[in-house]
Amino acid sequence: MKKSFFVINLIAATLLLALPVMASPPEAAANGFANAEVSSGYRFRVDDLPALQKAIEAQERHTDALMNNPGVHGTGVSWTEAGSAVVKVFVDISASSAGIPESVDGVPIVVVHAGRAFALNVDCQGRGLKDCDSSEAEAAAAEQPANPRDWHPRPVPIGISTGHVDVTAGTLACRVTRGCHKYALSNAHVFANENAGAVGDHILQPGPTDGGVDPDDVIATLYESVPIIMSTHPKTENRVDAAIAATDASLVGTATRTPAYGSPRTVTIAPEIGMNVKKFGRTTWTSLGSIDTINATINVGYLTGTARFVGQIIIVSSNENPFSKPGDSGALVVADGGANDRKPVGLLFASANDDSFTVANPIDDVLEALDISIDGD
Repeated sequence: MKKSFFVINLIAATLLLALPVMASPPEAAANGFANAEVSSGYRFRVDDLPALQKAIEAQERHTDALMNNPGVHGTGVSWTEAGSAVVKVFVDISASSAGIPESVDGVPIVVVHAGRAFALNVDCQGRGLKDCDSSEAEAAAAEQPANPRDWHPRPVPIGISTGHVDVTAGTLACRVTRGCHKYALSNAHVFANENAGAVGDHILQPGPTDGGVDPDDVIATLYESVPIIMSTHPKTENRVDAAIAATDASLVGTATRTPAYGSPRTVTIAPEIGMNVKKFGRTTWTSLGSIDTINATINVGYLTGTARFVGQIIIVSSNENPFSKPGDSGALVVADGGANDRKPVGLLFASANDDSFTVANPIDDVLEALDISIDGD
């Protein structure tokens, strides 16, 4: 159970670091559940690590069997708002939940009927959608300056349209460093054309579908990408969809355009259920949400196949607007509010085709896989 203890250690470290500096929450219920103050950066928190560890271990033991059901496309761990740890099982919207047990190893199962996850450069038809860009997102874009789909003066801000010369468009996450070298960070399916890119390939701003022209609009060149294993076999363990492109400070900056969140902080934070988060991306601009599920195992559709990911973060929107849409792939997800505001928590790469949830890689997994650090403040 090495992976389970790794996840728990991250959560424990987060609790130990965050609790002393947060505003005192209301009196907790007997089960350890409490509604946190709005300013704390959490929708809610539950301080019961033994129960969470038990749920993660049960989830990992039973995920393969659960996902043998053709209607099941993911599992994860969450809290109910009554403070009980549960295993969530993500099932196709129209699929039956027959055959899914009510609990595993004493941990209750919550069945979530939701759309399947797709990487967010997949075209609308591939996702079963008629329109990638919601009217709400278009209206919001019209009311704000400096549309992230446009060409931007160099050095470009983060959170805007970018992409490999042979893709459509995704989002520039942030600038990162390795030693004295600077790189742009995004998803592998944005910067490396899934697995088809080669070192030295041009990265454009804006992305090709937004009018980027090669070589006039080059801001970086592909330097390294983590291969995506296109398989849903139980032994497949994709953890990140990430790539970096070599650049410099004259081409890529470290902050979003106003009125977004600005510069990410250089210190990251581990994902925690109930944590409020935000992102700024090419399609939906600023989005607010919260972490609903951690340690998710989920199948994600790409242009060239379907890939199984483990250890993922599931985010839900905090309002009626989707947290992400196609083109937001690569956006950096940061903590929203409280002492941890703007600390990077995830790298957005996929969402359900009914907009019910967004999937992100834990940012620490991304930084470790590529041996990089966030270039922020």
